[in-house]
Amino acid sequence: PDLGPRPDPYSDPDPKPTPARGFDAVAEAVLGDAPPTAPGDATAPALLAEPTVRINEAVKEGRTEVAARLAEETVADASRTLGPEHPEVLRLRELTAYIAYLSGDPDRAFQLSLDLARIHRRSGDAEAAYGNVQSAATAWRAVRDPARGLELGNDLVGLWDELAAEEGPAAEDAEELDSARTRMGRLAERVRAQTS
Repeated sequence: PDLGPRPDPYSDPDPKPTPARGFDAVAEAVLGDAPPTAPGDATAPALLAEPTVRINEAVKEGRTEVAARLAEETVADASRTLGPEHPEVLRLRELTAYIAYLSGDPDRAFQLSLDLARIHRRSGDAEAAYGNVQSAATAWRAVRDPARGLELGNDLVGLWDELAAEEGPAAEDAEELDSARTRMGRLAERVRAQTS
């Protein structure tokens, strides 16, 4: 009897969409119309909702210098009152990194993102840590000086290797890490060529 089409043994029976990570996730939050909510509770308003909305509006309007200043001030104030590793402060720091990237300061965006990745890794949040590694990688690819790119890349690949050795999304995305290593090889060649 004909039993119909056979399932592909290599297909995922329960495919899950890849979540937005890194700057893509930040951009979705900035461009979305939903009011900011507390991390982990979509029903509770964010403590920093009002300044976050003002920052997001400045980004949407292309006023990145204003957005950067507002974000830096809000992070400083909120860090004093809530603590530098409060979930909402961390989310605002991610926004600050994204704004630095949009403003053409990939070095600053990289540093902020990699710092956040380390914080999330220490707290055991592999998904958030990998999202910040993705943001750092995006910023790193925008660094034009090969020597600086090589320096930053060593920090990036070092942390990325550590995350990939653990359970979580970094371990499941080996191709991205291989791509970063390939870029490191190209940067090393360019640095050698410049110093020859």
